[in-house]
Amino acid sequence: MKSISKIFFLLIFFIAAGTDLYAQQGTSIPIPKIDFNIGTSSNPEEVSSTLQLLLLLTILSLAPSILIMTTSFLRLIIVFHFLRQALGTMQMPPNQLLAGIAMFVTFFIMQPTINNVNDNALQPYLNNEITVDSAYARGIKPVREFMLRNVRDEDLQLFISLSSDTQPEKKDDLSTMTLIPAFVISELRAGFVIGFFLFIPFLMIDMIVGSILMSMGMMMLPPMLVSLPFKILLFILVDGWNLIIGSLVRSFG
Repeated sequence: MKSISKIFFLLIFFIAAGTDLYAQQGTSIPIPKIDFNIGTSSNPEEVSSTLQLLLLLTILSLAPSILIMTTSFLRLIIVFHFLRQALGTMQMPPNQLLAGIAMFVTFFIMQPTINNVNDNALQPYLNNEITVDSAYARGIKPVREFMLRNVRDEDLQLFISLSSDTQPEKKDDLSTMTLIPAFVISELRAGFVIGFFLFIPFLMIDMIVGSILMSMGMMMLPPMLVSLPFKILLFILVDGWNLIIGSLVRSFG
C-alpha cells in the first residue's frame, strides 16, 4: 500500500513534468497501447498484482484533487469566482473559462517546481538511475518546499496539535499528510481575504447607484441593473485582469 501511494504521487507530478518536457523538445507524445486480458488465475502473486492495479486505478481518480490541493490552483479559482460575483456578471466568464485560466496560471507559477521534479526525480527514474522510493523522495521535496513557503504557522500548528505526531523541531520534519491540509486552509483564507478586498470597490458603486436611484424616486428600477455597466467600465479602465493576475502571481512565495 505504501509503495502504491508513492507511485501515485509520482505519477501526478511526473505527468505535469513530462508534458512540459515534450513541449520544450517539440516532439509528439506517443499514444500508448494497452491490452487487457481477463481470465482465471490460481497464482497468489497474480491475484495480488491484479488487486494492486485495481487499487492504483481507483486512487488515480483522486489525481485532480491532489493537484488542486497542492498547487496554487485553489487560491486562483477562489479569487476568480469572488471577482465574478463582485462584478455581478452572473455566468460570465463561465466556469470552464475561469478553471482554464486558473490552470494555465498555475502551470506558470509552478514551472520552477515542475522543472525541479523533472530534473531531479523523473529523468533519473526513467533512466533507471534511482528507485521508486528515491524518486518519490526527490519529487515530493520541491512540492513540500512550495507548500511550506505559502502555509501559515497557525494552520500548521493546528494540524500538529490535532494529530498524534510530536512537535517537530523544524518544518522539514513535518509529515506530508499534516502539511497538505494546513496548506489547503491557508490557501482558502488567502483566497477569501483577496475576495473581500475585491468586493469593496464594486460594493461602493452599488451603494452610490442605489442612493441616486432612491433620491430620484426610481424605486422600481433594480440598482444592480444600472450599476453593472459602471462596474464593468471601472474594471476595464483599471486593467483589472492585469492587476489581479499579476498580484496573485506575486502573492506566492
